[in-house]
Parts: sequence; C-alpha cells; structure tokens
Amino acid sequence: MRFDLIFFVGIVILLIFLYFKKSPAKYTNVKIGNTIVKAEIADTYLKRIIGLMSRKYLPEDQGILFVFDQDGFHTIWMMNMNFPIDIIWIGNEKNVVDVVKNAQPCKLNCPIYRPKQKAKYILEVNANFTEEYKIKIGLPLEFNLP
Repeated sequence: MRFDLIFFVGIVILLIFLYFKKSPAKYTNVKIGNTIVKAEIADTYLKRIIGLMSRKYLPEDQGILFVFDQDGFHTIWMMNMNFPIDIIWIGNEKNVVDVVKNAQPCKLNCPIYRPKQKAKYILEVNANFTEEYKIKIGLPLEFNLP
C-alpha cells in the first residue's frame, strides 16, 4: 500500500513538472451572468488531469475551463486541492447543465463529482461564486476558444 501511494505521488509530481515545463497557459474570458471570469484553458489530457491541483489559491475573478472533445459525464475530484471550489458543467450549447457548490479539498478517498447531464466543458471557480452571481442550470455563457 505504501509503495502504491509513493508511486502515485511521484507520478503526480512528474505530471505537474511536465505541465508547467511544456505548455504555456492559454486563457479566455467567460461571460457568465453579469460577470466575466478570466479562465485558464485546460484543453489537453494532462492539463485536465492537473487542473487546479496543488495551487495555493485562485484569484477571485479567475477560473479554469476544461474543454473536452465531446459531450460526456466528465467527472471532477478534489485530490490535492488547497481550497474549495464551485464546479459548473456546461453543455455543447454553452449553457449551464449542472452545478456543485463548495466542493471541499481532500487528500485521500476523495469523492468524485459527476454531472446529472452530459457536458462538453467544466468551469471551476472559487467556492460561493455560483451563489454570489446566482448561477443556475440553463443560464447561457459566452466564450471563445483560441
């Protein structure tokens, strides 16, 4: 068991190193409700695996936008996160299809969050964002991908 954990942590560290070494970050502005979020784009498998893992914080007006090739029940987990977030699943038509509020960080036995409907995108923002800006299922979003 201990070897498995050490191996896993080693792989995570390697992935983080490769993520920051080879891929400069790309961003887009996501208009959601009456606000704009500057979202880092996670459009590769490695960027989606790493996500916000191990970051100390997320600036208030920023987020990360996961981009998938097709609609699906794409999941999120909070392993090695340092702060709670809200998770917003977005359909192919760029409307909110599901929301999880205040997902808590964890280190072991982390819950997996899954949308109730298929989504093509996921936007992660700081906890309480969806409450503050009244983000609800069906709300349209606007963004362009480079």
